[in-house]
Amino acid sequence: MKKLAILSTIILGMTVASCDSYLDINQDPNSPTEENMTPSIMLPAAEMGLASTYGNLLRIPGGYFSQHYAHMFGTSNYVDYSQFTMSPVRSSTAYSQLNRVALKNLKTIMNMAEKNEEWGTFLAATTLRCFTLQAMVDCYGSVPYSEALDISNSSPHYDEGSVVYEGILNELNNALAKANANDMVATNFLFKGQNAANWIKFANALKLKILSRMSNVSAVDAQIGAIISEGNLPTADVAYAGCWQNETGQMNPYYSEEFSTSFGSTQINVTANIALVGTMQLKDGNGDVVYEDPRLAAFFDTNSSGVFTGGVSGTNFSTSADLKAAYWCRPKIAYNSPVYLITVAETEFFIAEYFAKKNDAAQAAAHYAAAVEASFASAGVGGAAEYISRNPYDQGNYKKVLGIAKWVALAGVNNFESWCELRRLRYPAFGTVTGSQLYNVDTDVYSPQLYQPGTLYTPIQVNGNIGSNHVIERWPYASSSTSSNGNAPVFENADYLKPIFWAQQ
Repeated sequence: MKKLAILSTIILGMTVASCDSYLDINQDPNSPTEENMTPSIMLPAAEMGLASTYGNLLRIPGGYFSQHYAHMFGTSNYVDYSQFTMSPVRSSTAYSQLNRVALKNLKTIMNMAEKNEEWGTFLAATTLRCFTLQAMVDCYGSVPYSEALDISNSSPHYDEGSVVYEGILNELNNALAKANANDMVATNFLFKGQNAANWIKFANALKLKILSRMSNVSAVDAQIGAIISEGNLPTADVAYAGCWQNETGQMNPYYSEEFSTSFGSTQINVTANIALVGTMQLKDGNGDVVYEDPRLAAFFDTNSSGVFTGGVSGTNFSTSADLKAAYWCRPKIAYNSPVYLITVAETEFFIAEYFAKKNDAAQAAAHYAAAVEASFASAGVGGAAEYISRNPYDQGNYKKVLGIAKWVALAGVNNFESWCELRRLRYPAFGTVTGSQLYNVDTDVYSPQLYQPGTLYTPIQVNGNIGSNHVIERWPYASSSTSSNGNAPVFENADYLKPIFWAQQ
């Protein structure tokens, strides 16, 4: 695999031409000279640390754990992910990059901005720091927070996720209270503009996501309602776009990892999963397509025969003579594809859920429709109205309607967040068909017609600590942290099935 080369090149070697001269290739942004240590040097480096990890090292396992992805014939790079397995070693690169490059730089920027009362920059760095910490909680459940980033403490305490969530909410509220829309922001990739207006909207959307995740276990409805009433939320997807180039180390990080041959690799790993294809493309009893979600063609390419097919989790089809790479469908992504942080569709789904819980079916239905429309718009296709008519809002089953629709919407833009939401909403749920029924490894029989639309299934081979009809609920703690931290909690095998605090019913 190409991870280490990609990360070092993207983070440390991004050239001057890539994003309006934001980084100097001759200056290591993680070790700038004292006179050059400014937010405008450090913020782009922290952003790339976040984008390269979140947009790749979290996206790939998120895609497999959500059953958006299955594995191709002939390689084994991510077969463990397709079997709902994550090891402490596998998770270490993402954990280390988020800590070393993103969080440490962001905290330094916050300190510098606060000292100089540069509140726009303070808000930007705080928002990205809170976004990063939330993603880490959503992976691990507990992470160092209250004692983190203290160089005198080599063994920081791991804080429970609920404590971290409360802490980052307070951080966001503090930064929002200090910043005004016209406050200047240090040089950055995300919005490029020099004032805080869009950062305020991003921070509000992040608060909405955090509070929505907490909503089943904490009394936060009033806070959610206040954000919705204020209405100062993004009107466009929050994404790293327009800053990727078709050069080694300057590409979209997922494209660079899985599609580019710049680092000498020609391995092909990821294909569409039958769960997603079978939900987005409906067939009649004769096998004829009666409806195809237009976003399917925006999310995946067809196979060599011009049709959509989906692989089965838990195997790489290595025994097959026919089901090789040309039979399957690759994700549609380019060197300059955006790395999405929060989409308008996600925000609208959270708002729809708020009104559903209030039993306001009319408002919930309106925002559900807005979420679907925003997803279609992000994909650059029409057809939202037909999708809504085929999948109408149902107040009595709002979690199912919202959960499946969100799972589909995120399949092409943010697979990690989809894994988070299906753990919380519990939709899609598991059907009665298993992976072994969909593909019999011994007889090499592939039976996609057995798939039940809108469901998950147990992989052909599955992590023995998870078993049938379960997804992996959390990652084991990263060995890069636990190996040197005497205060790291012990991860038991049963913890693979222990929900993150916000998913506990």
